[in-house]
Amino acid sequence: MGLRPGFAAHHKHAAAAAKKAKAAAGGDDEDTGTGPEGGVATPANTPVGPVDTIAKWAYIVDFTTGAVLMEKASDERMTPSSLTKMMTAYITFSMLKTGRLHLDQQLPVSERAWRMQGSKMFVPLGETVAVQDLIQGMVIQSGNDACIVLAEGISGSEEQFAALMNKEAARLGLSNSHFMNATGWPAEGHYMSMRDVAMLACAILRDYPDYYHFFSEKEFLFNKIRQGNRNVLVDKGLADGLKTGHTDAGGFGLCASSLRDGNRIVMALNGMPSSNARAHEGERLLGWAFANFENVTLVQRGRVVDQVPVWMGTSSKVNVVTTRDVVLTLPHGWQSRTHFRVDYQAPVPAPVVAGTQLAELVVTNPGMADIRMPLVAAGSVPRLGLFARASSRLGFKPSGQD
Repeated sequence: MGLRPGFAAHHKHAAAAAKKAKAAAGGDDEDTGTGPEGGVATPANTPVGPVDTIAKWAYIVDFTTGAVLMEKASDERMTPSSLTKMMTAYITFSMLKTGRLHLDQQLPVSERAWRMQGSKMFVPLGETVAVQDLIQGMVIQSGNDACIVLAEGISGSEEQFAALMNKEAARLGLSNSHFMNATGWPAEGHYMSMRDVAMLACAILRDYPDYYHFFSEKEFLFNKIRQGNRNVLVDKGLADGLKTGHTDAGGFGLCASSLRDGNRIVMALNGMPSSNARAHEGERLLGWAFANFENVTLVQRGRVVDQVPVWMGTSSKVNVVTTRDVVLTLPHGWQSRTHFRVDYQAPVPAPVVAGTQLAELVVTNPGMADIRMPLVAAGSVPRLGLFARASSRLGFKPSGQD
């Protein structure tokens, strides 16, 4: 029996492909050229003052609190390169969670996927590949071919899949993102912002934690070709995800997430001059974020914060509490600078139903934006009866009222 078209050629060059994959493993996604080793550092905005970085675009956020630790041109549209694959992964994970896709499901490899250039997992033409292998090829080896197989398997074509990507981007509030393909291959009208990249990373962590482990795997063997994770921070154990990317237009980029002492930081950087610069700057800024900020629990969930006056109720006051822990990300040593106030309109007319929002806790700290948290009634306060209400209006205090 003869070999399928392209299959013989693929195996004829297997050794060359393996050599290319090994060279690419620590190198560039969508390798279209490299920049100079150096880079000019310019200031980024942080709560503790300007901090220089060679990244042209930067956004660092605390995953738990959403506090922005660093931003630089974070809403500017830029070429995301293989950071795009995070959206392809997000949609794939959503299909797995809803049962529309399965990890052991086999998807066919089209000629378009097989011929795709740039970083590859080297899918075999005319055969099928398991979804789990495709995910690993996509997030570990940054395989453009894997992305196309997934896109075609989910939506029928990469073009239809791009439409789905844009629909999901709108739903997630990624207001400065538009996708033309599943890989991040340079295309007019294909862009993201650094804030959107970080928001997408947080969405993956929040919505699909069961599949996040794929991003932390350090290597993957497929078709007898072993490739390492392109994210040096993952390889060094400093981060557990997510993606790297590179194009001439966007430079070298990185989205990383790391969990240390129960605190998770998400970092998105792009526009660096080389893969080495990306690795060093990523490591430096991730270390800076953990060294300079801490999460502080200021008020525990359910703790009485204040009392709000009640009019015409069986009690003249009602306790108000927070619905969740009030946790702030603060520069080290700034907790003593934090102040609280409670805003409400009083008195609150009875009846009061437990759990109803009656006030807001306003947290202020010099140099940081005010944070407002809802405060709800800790218990119910029934309305006074007709006689008691009439007595109250005449100035008599009914027996038993506080």
